Parts: sequence; structure tokens; C-alpha cells
Amino acid sequence: MAVFTLPPDMIIFYKKHIEYITDHAVDPDKRRYATKHEAVRHYIDLDIWGEYPFEGFPRTHAGAVMKYTDIFLVDERNDTTQIFGHELREEEDEFYLKFKKNKKEQLVVSKKDYQNFFYNNILALYYEDEWLVECDSFQKYFGEQINISDCSKIIGVDRFSEYGVLPYQLMRMQNKLTKAFRTGDVNAILRLSADYGHYVGDAHVPLHTTENYNGQLTDQIGIHAFWESRIPELFANEEYDFFVGKAEYVEDKVDYFWDIILTSHSLVDSVLSIEADLVRTFPEDKQFCFDDRLNRTIRTQCRAFAKAYADRMKGMVQDRMTATVHALGSLWYTAWVDAGQPDLTSLINGELSEVEKKELEKLEDSFKKGNIKGRNHDN
Repeated sequence: MAVFTLPPDMIIFYKKHIEYITDHAVDPDKRRYATKHEAVRHYIDLDIWGEYPFEGFPRTHAGAVMKYTDIFLVDERNDTTQIFGHELREEEDEFYLKFKKNKKEQLVVSKKDYQNFFYNNILALYYEDEWLVECDSFQKYFGEQINISDCSKIIGVDRFSEYGVLPYQLMRMQNKLTKAFRTGDVNAILRLSADYGHYVGDAHVPLHTTENYNGQLTDQIGIHAFWESRIPELFANEEYDFFVGKAEYVEDKVDYFWDIILTSHSLVDSVLSIEADLVRTFPEDKQFCFDDRLNRTIRTQCRAFAKAYADRMKGMVQDRMTATVHALGSLWYTAWVDAGQPDLTSLINGELSEVEKKELEKLEDSFKKGNIKGRNHDN
């Protein structure tokens, strides 16, 4: 649907590849079976970090990881002391940069020094299994302020990422797609466009923004699939209006992404409370039915029960789904404009390289083995 929001200079290219983009929009879910780094890209548990509208929460990934990373010094006796961390700060403007010299003294180091150290030493290790920094590297930034002559190693511990990085993944995808347009990499444009649709869709789902992502904290297990799958499967083709207008250029990407996320989060209470009230008042024997799907019989919400839930939410699922369509088209369009509006008709038909073919085969193999690395919304 997003393809049809695009201007003529883009729609010719995207319509030609619409089947590929549609088929591969599920690839990010498949990657959850292949790498532990994938699952966190699909959500962010905002309620872990405070209350709406989360004004003090970092809007950049680097800022969030830096704010919520604990750093420990391990001495030559193998004793461990926390030297930096969010909980050590006393004042917001001190930027959580405190070195605990002992139980009584604390030394505030400069924000600039800490940022330089973190970017060059900790953030560079983001995808590594352990964040280990040599003592000499630490001494380079803080040697004049902190005596660590008995240092054995410095360890960084990420306290943030396990709660989700979805808004930052959107920015990452935007930058990568822009680069792909700029370089004329057809395969990358198609792959990233498909992946992007998945993450943009996730961002519009309220339950992708809360710790209570599947009602597991309120005895509402299964509400995630009910809201984002069962309802649109039943009613999207029959009732939803996908004529959402033309794609629009997005000036401030960060604000745009966070507006999507925060709007989704503002709906969480309604998603949960309406379903809970409906479960109490709707005839119990008419809430669940059996349905044939993929050659097997499953227990799922009855059509009348799903319709009642959708109606009580006053079109929320439709609104978020159609908003996704317009957002995705706008973000594709924005990437193309930022890349200089290259002539897409001049791009050759993309064929996968041998390396890309092997990557897809590996992805399919991991998916078929069925072991999700990280959070599973369906359980």
C-alpha cells in the first residue's frame, strides 16, 4: 500500500519490485532466530524509563546507551568497583559522570572527556559479547584526574538495550536507505525498503512500546497477536481505507520517529483496559473459537468478540495501520530526496549476489530451526 503513496519518479521502480518488498517484509522477524541483536530492534519498553512524554529520555541511540551503561574497574586483585553509571549521578547537569574514589568522595569528570572515552572505546564494542577496555585507553582520558595504577581491565555493562531500541533502529534504517539510493545499489534499496516497512509497522503498534508487551503483567496473555494480527486479518480487507494521500518529505527525522513511538505509547492503557473490560462483560463461551490455519486447527478469538474489541477501540487498529502506510511511503520518499533524487529508471534489474543468496539461505535455515534469540511476543 505504501508504494502507491510515492511520486511518479519512484512508483515505477517500486511497483516493479512490489512482490519482493511484500514477501521480504517478514525478514526482520526471521532474523530473530539468527542473531541476539535483532529482537531488541522491534520494540522499546518506554515505561521502564519513566512516564509520558519522557522528556528527559535521550532521543539518540548513542545518548541512551551512554546514559544507561555502567562501567567497572577491575583491579589486579580481581576486585570490581563501579566507577561510572547512571545511578551514581546526583545532579542531571553532571551527566552521571562520577568516579567513586571511596565511600565518601566522588569526582565529577568533564562531560566532554567522558563522551570522547565512551564513543571511542565503549560504543565501538556495541555488537561485541563483552565490552572490555584496556586500562591504558582509560588512562588516556582520565589519567590526570584518576589514579588507576592497579587497574587490570575496564568493563562496560549495557543496562539499556535489552529494553528495546526501536526508535533508533528507524533512524539507522533511514540512513542506510539514503545511502543505498545515493550509491544506486538496487539490492540494498529493495532489501532495506522491505525491512524498513517491518520496523515502521512495529513502531505504530502500542504494545511494542511497553514492558507489558503481551499482557503478561496483567493476566492478558495473547493480547499482542489479538491486536496486531487477528483484528486486521479479519477486517482490514473489508473495512480499512488505505487511500492515505501522497508521501510527504520528513524534515526532522528524530522528532518524526519519536512522535510515532510516543503516540503508540499513549494508547497502551486503552489497548489493555478495553480488552480487560470486554473479557469481563462479553459472553465467555463466545470469546474463543476454533479456526483452520496452515493445515491445523487453532484456538483464536471469535469474529464477534474481535469486532466488539475493534469497535470499542473506535478504529484504533485501522488508524495505526493506515498511519503506517503513509509513514513508510514518506520515509522511502525522504531517503530518495536526501540522496539527491536519483533516476531510478536507470537502475539495472537487481539480481542477488552469491553472498546475498547464501545469507538468505542461512536466514531461512535459522528461521526453520525455530529458536528465537530474545523476546517472543507470542508467548
